[in-house]
Amino acid sequence: MIQQPTLAIATEIAVCFADEAGRQDALQLSVRLGLPLLEEYDLRDEQYAQLLICESGSRRLQQTGRKAPGPVLADFVSGAVAHRRKFGGGKGQMIAKAVGIKGSLRPQVVDVTAGLGRDSFVLATLGCEVRMVERSPIIHALLESGLQLAQCDPEVADIAGRMTLVNADSINWLAAQLALLEKPQVIYVDPMFPHTDKSALVKKEMRVFRDVVGDDQDSAALLEAALQLAEYRVVVKRPRKAPAIEGQAPSYQLNGKSSRYDIYTLKSLA
Repeated sequence: MIQQPTLAIATEIAVCFADEAGRQDALQLSVRLGLPLLEEYDLRDEQYAQLLICESGSRRLQQTGRKAPGPVLADFVSGAVAHRRKFGGGKGQMIAKAVGIKGSLRPQVVDVTAGLGRDSFVLATLGCEVRMVERSPIIHALLESGLQLAQCDPEVADIAGRMTLVNADSINWLAAQLALLEKPQVIYVDPMFPHTDKSALVKKEMRVFRDVVGDDQDSAALLEAALQLAEYRVVVKRPRKAPAIEGQAPSYQLNGKSSRYDIYTLKSLA
């Protein structure tokens, strides 16, 4: 199930299409997101910093300029996600332990910083029902496309069926769920970690995310909102050497080579 986006956009992005099959999607996205529609485009033309390109049922976000990196998209079918689904280690993965997967237990998870949905997809692959909340309408549009394509692929359709998508500010969304007494079992948080040294932005996804959504300056407020709502635990993914988010100290941590999980235990899952 996909809920329609609700937030406004303030960034230098235009919508375009690469083939006739993408024309109608581009037109609808342009209207829905309030972005200019280009009938023709040239990636070397830097009139717009980013282009949201529609093509044959898929969407990708592409920086412009001669030295721009390749496109960014939400892909749940091929590439690194497919490799991890097949060879990623199953229940032995650190993220599985972090959210409390063990034996036949598969907690319901809300990922309040969905991004490109990779962690959500891993959890859905392992059998969890996952709701992705993403506040950027641009990133939401990529997720929407990726999820729809996955739902039509026989290898991953059942996994995609365990994933739902919401476009909302997560702090406001959590407050609304609290008012409705809708308490998810586990809330997963992976905020954008602030960097001042732009040379550290190695991955093209990170560069795109910072241009489109910026750093998550409200991570402390998001953690507090998550702690008020979650039934069993809140899981925060952090760079391995980064400080914990300001506020309540985590109950314990799981450390990996480059990242770690701060676990805030509210009550036992089992």
